[in-house]
Amino acid sequence: MVHTGACIANLLGQGGSRKYHLTWNWLRYFKNDRDRRDLITCGSAAGVAAAFRAPVGGVLFALEEAASWWRSALLWRTFFTTAVVAVVLRALIEFCRSGKCGLFGQGGLIMFDLSSTIPTYTAQDVVAIIVLGIIGGVFGGLFNFLLDRILRAYSIINERGPPFKILLTITISIITSACSYGLPWLAPCTPCPVDAPEECPTIGRSGNFKNFQCPPGHYNGLASLFFNTNDDAIRNLFSSGTEKEFHMSTLFVFFTAIYCLGLVTYGIAVPSGLFIPVILAGATYGRIVGTLLGPISDLDPGLFALLGAASFLGGTMRMTVSVCVILLELTNDLHMLPLVMLVLLISKTIADSFNKGVYDQIVVMKGLPFMEAHAEPFMRHLVAGDVVSGPLISFSGVEKVGNIVHALRITGHNGFPVVDEPPVSEAPELVGLVLRSHLLVLLKGKNFMKEKVKTSGSFVLRRFGAFEFAKPGSGKGLKIEDLDFTDDELEMYVDLHPITNTSPYTVVETMSLAKAAVLFRALGLRHLLVVPKTPGRPPIVGILTRHDFMHEHIHGLFPNLGKSH
Repeated sequence: MVHTGACIANLLGQGGSRKYHLTWNWLRYFKNDRDRRDLITCGSAAGVAAAFRAPVGGVLFALEEAASWWRSALLWRTFFTTAVVAVVLRALIEFCRSGKCGLFGQGGLIMFDLSSTIPTYTAQDVVAIIVLGIIGGVFGGLFNFLLDRILRAYSIINERGPPFKILLTITISIITSACSYGLPWLAPCTPCPVDAPEECPTIGRSGNFKNFQCPPGHYNGLASLFFNTNDDAIRNLFSSGTEKEFHMSTLFVFFTAIYCLGLVTYGIAVPSGLFIPVILAGATYGRIVGTLLGPISDLDPGLFALLGAASFLGGTMRMTVSVCVILLELTNDLHMLPLVMLVLLISKTIADSFNKGVYDQIVVMKGLPFMEAHAEPFMRHLVAGDVVSGPLISFSGVEKVGNIVHALRITGHNGFPVVDEPPVSEAPELVGLVLRSHLLVLLKGKNFMKEKVKTSGSFVLRRFGAFEFAKPGSGKGLKIEDLDFTDDELEMYVDLHPITNTSPYTVVETMSLAKAAVLFRALGLRHLLVVPKTPGRPPIVGILTRHDFMHEHIHGLFPNLGKSH
């Protein structure tokens, strides 16, 4: 749901889709970097709000996980988005309550209502909860370690092509089906409780007491967990007043199965997430711990299941605030807030000592140039001029068309510095930065000159509309291969001043790389120009992009850096 929300937002952010005839003129106002980022952040918040019916949790998820930098305007925009989601959800739930949507729409806006149990807790309960947090941290760290190994193996299989992807998916599906059907045969039959709140054994698809090969008046606890929708299985585990409903052996088998199936299912060519398997596994071992510690704690096993789910989420995802609020909105149980906060902080702290969060690991594995919020310690020993990768390609303020075309063909750079030289200026001076996409628009217009003279720039305003320079959608922009030039045109000149950003962010070459990295990320930049400290040299040393701050690039330049410090 998070991914779907982000995809819809990205589609709107690039002006819709011409292919599917989903374009509107007003969407062109979003065709710039900042608004598109904001839209995608709002989309991910909407996804969480819709999946868990947790509007405030969605806003906090966007703040904690999706956005790399945050502004107050983004806060109310995400809040507005999730408020709309909540209203639409409410309307659809009311419509579905009449039974027109099958199993959908049950449970209202609060999925697993635990508000009827009012817990009072003592010092012994807190000790039990600390134990739960430590277990969650250990299991979460182990889960991430194993997931990293499994995903690396899957990527080797998936790279071989679609037939192997499909084969892997079929194999995992067969294993899942075999476990779901085979394991309940191992579970004992349990007589139906006398005061069962619902029919026992269950008739129909959804319910707590599945008969599964048991004699009349009996139910199979493991089948009740496996042969249910995930929502109902979680509801069963969270339910209070059901101490005797599940045998310990049933819970152990179910936890092992869900833990292992969650590991092997993530990463195959199926749109499946980690949230629900993690909540299920956490709720199961929470219930186990709650049953084992029953003699010293008065808390209901259903509440232990909720805290177990929180501890496992903290151990794998490493999110604290958003998970806390999502769980509270899921269960409507505000009395549990201090305990959920405690268990999340403990499990996150324990798991952080082993490895990174699951999303961070996947970003590293995919090789995405993601910048951390804080600079790496080794960056303090370097300056901005140390990591600039050369050779630098710059343009004159009035440049020959052939030089621009050649530079665009031989490099993949997205931005180029523009430097004025005599006779246009008295001494070489940095004019600013020009983007590849803007150069292509200018070249396509073919407004060239025979002489190397600076123009007033008014021709750009007359010739081009403002939206022609807007950020194109992914894969939709002009490419240098699409443009053809005659030999005469290549010998002509074009004035770059009108399309140059004359106030780019610059740093001096002796600035600490750690400071430059913080500046780069906090301002959401794509290019940072490095200028010389001493006069009499060329006016620009180089350009820093996201890739220049990456671990691999810096260690490639300075292999002994990590060892010496």
